[in-house]
Amino acid sequence: MVTKVPPRPRFHTRARLLLATALTAASLAALPAAPAAAEDEKSGGTTLTVAVSQSIDSLSPFLAQRLTSTSIHRLAYEYLTNYDPKDARTVPAFATEWSSSPDKLTWTYKIREDSTWSDGKPATAEDAAWTFTKMMTDPDAATANGSFTANFAEVTAPDPRTLVIRLKKPQATMTALDVPIVPKHVWEKVGDLSKFNNDQQFPIVGNGPFVITDFKVDQYIRLKPNKTFWRGAPKFDELVFKYYKDGDAAVAALQKGEVSFVPNLTPAQATALKTQKDIKVNDAPGRRFYALATNPGARSRDGKTFGNGHPALLDPDVRKALFLAVDRATLVDKVFQGHAVEGEGYIPPRFGSYFWKPGPDQKRAYDPINAEKLLFAAGYKKNGEGKRLGKDGKPLSFRILCHATDPNDKAVGKYLQEWWGKLGIGLTVECLDSVSDPWAKGDYDLAFDGWSVNPDPDYVLSIHTCGTLPATPKDTGATDNFICDEEFDALYARQAVEYDTAKRADLVKRMQSRLYETGYMNVMAYPNALEAYRTDHIASITTMPEAAGNLWGQDGYWSWWSAVPAGSAAGSGGGSGPSAGVVIGVGAAVVVVAGGLVLFRMRRRATADDRE
Repeated sequence: MVTKVPPRPRFHTRARLLLATALTAASLAALPAAPAAAEDEKSGGTTLTVAVSQSIDSLSPFLAQRLTSTSIHRLAYEYLTNYDPKDARTVPAFATEWSSSPDKLTWTYKIREDSTWSDGKPATAEDAAWTFTKMMTDPDAATANGSFTANFAEVTAPDPRTLVIRLKKPQATMTALDVPIVPKHVWEKVGDLSKFNNDQQFPIVGNGPFVITDFKVDQYIRLKPNKTFWRGAPKFDELVFKYYKDGDAAVAALQKGEVSFVPNLTPAQATALKTQKDIKVNDAPGRRFYALATNPGARSRDGKTFGNGHPALLDPDVRKALFLAVDRATLVDKVFQGHAVEGEGYIPPRFGSYFWKPGPDQKRAYDPINAEKLLFAAGYKKNGEGKRLGKDGKPLSFRILCHATDPNDKAVGKYLQEWWGKLGIGLTVECLDSVSDPWAKGDYDLAFDGWSVNPDPDYVLSIHTCGTLPATPKDTGATDNFICDEEFDALYARQAVEYDTAKRADLVKRMQSRLYETGYMNVMAYPNALEAYRTDHIASITTMPEAAGNLWGQDGYWSWWSAVPAGSAAGSGGGSGPSAGVVIGVGAAVVVVAGGLVLFRMRRRATADDRE
């Protein structure tokens, strides 16, 4: 879906890809037929082209926060660990095994011997130690993922195959460090990391399954297979992410065979595409939530307030009344047309162990009558014209930030105007191409918000802690929407050091309950992953989870790494299951935890949705 101290916050647009607008079946049928295969015109090889609707904020792993950017980094760089596409359990990646000291303050990782950088140099523990140490000592290097290293005391590499991380206190995310490891011999030459976007010299050196070979802002990014990747090279000759600002254009390109895959379809597009020859629509439970974020009064860590958020929203009774007047069931039915689940807690139901829902006494079901009573009892009366008055005697009217190219935002905005209008409250829907600037400045009342949640929820919970607020009003923090609540922070600190999975899950649920009670976040829906690909381009590809999962924005590189070109011998089996390489590669190592010789499967976070 956010720590970070970037010069401009990118997490709001990164946390959610812009959704495509509706395209009718009639207009799709009128398009010309697609070619039989996706071939690279220059080389004659196979090319897998993915349509994206979100700009890349940076190709620097230290700065990038948007889903498209972080998804690409998963392809170009290894992390210490990865996730099994079957069930998201932790599996080896750059590290082949790991163990902890009895007090859980020292973690030792064995780094694989068969990983090399794409320029031919060996990838070693020294690269990982340099990456983490840089994040610990340079605030700019901590922009994207600083929360993972904030508790690190020291990181060393006693030898090329051993990485040792010493902690200040126990940390439950030590098998879920979602940090791209970069080559020391390249990055130690970089001066100001805040200004280096890693987009001036190609190919970019990495050790993941793909190598970034070219990039044009808001046009495309090209990648080639890393022939020396330890798990095996991808099967397509080239992978291209092509930018489309307009969702209809992306779907039309899919129909014509100009692209192989399109994510984030509208329900109308998905319905129309299901009738098209050589196109498969994937409709699976998603890893995102779709929410209303309320400005709680933008402030910085030095105690100063800023922005122009409406003071009435600081009143919990007002926030509760607004949320009582939101009919989530109608939004799922009318806006998402059934391709979503009604929102409740902060973590989507796909992540069963962390999923929370309010009990009958806590649940804020659609109840406009009680919303009206609550406002009246709190002193917000109506005037003769039926307008609700604030404590200052002026009519209540709020603004909500809307993503201009997101049809969901616009559609939900109309419903909110109707529902809140019945309470006598005005609402202006401010749709912008980029909401980042007003959001960072605190110049909003409410905003449409959303994050892709990962198997380990630490990251999306951390963005609501006080420590992620900007240092001063002139700075930018990792905060999502300036929430700073002592009770939430205390629970976050406890879950971060809790290794017992059941106890940690309980703490995470209590954190969600607290977010729900404060009313600063109103999760309205959990949208499905609606996406489509050409079966005459892609013979087989791995979803995550394999049983019923997504292709775009996975917690790993499985989809694009596993994709088999149509017509190839390896792809003759068809379907969307994993290739043998996925199954064999994932199960190739054993993980040992010191003090017990048990399999350590602490579930990790991932976004792109990431991050979303």
